[in-house]
Amino acid sequence: MIAGVVLAAGASRRFADGRGAQKLVAHAAGKPVVRWTVERMLASHVDEVVVVTGHECDAVRRALDGLDVRVVDNPYFARGLGASLEIGIGALQAAITGAVIALGDQPTVPTVVIDALIEAWHERRMPIVAPLYRGVRGNPVLFGASLFPELRRVAGDHGARDIIARSPERVTLVDVDADMPLDVDDRTSLDSVARLLAPRE
Repeated sequence: MIAGVVLAAGASRRFADGRGAQKLVAHAAGKPVVRWTVERMLASHVDEVVVVTGHECDAVRRALDGLDVRVVDNPYFARGLGASLEIGIGALQAAITGAVIALGDQPTVPTVVIDALIEAWHERRMPIVAPLYRGVRGNPVLFGASLFPELRRVAGDHGARDIIARSPERVTLVDVDADMPLDVDDRTSLDSVARLLAPRE
């Protein structure tokens, strides 16, 4: 079984501009940013989806109303992505054999990319499968269960980048003929993402 783990706990410091706004619940093309991200994960071949919340967790939960996900709260979100990884991985069922780790502020990741990672993992059985967007490694990344203990020990705000970088022999890269998905970091990037998500006429 493969899980999707969406990290949606960050404090949105760059986006907030001192106003306390939570970028994940900002609307892009009619829906909250985090809902776009989670819906695309749900549309993939993962078997369950866990969403890790933190900053303004109640607002993020409301943005996900009606979706078939498990939401777990990270009270230590100020410590960075590492704390969310620990909580998200710790919430997975024992039967889970791999997890696709996604960032809640990347709503334009295509479902086909998630499915390509899962397919490559089943075919090649490498511990780490990552997308290569026109030559640049990006997110989301699939980790086999053998790496869950390492993921739970990640500290700070670097996420799992160090795990990937220090053991390239454990990594399978999947070529994606598309630009790197945008992060929603500020209001300018939110506008860019909204244009990408808007229905085509």
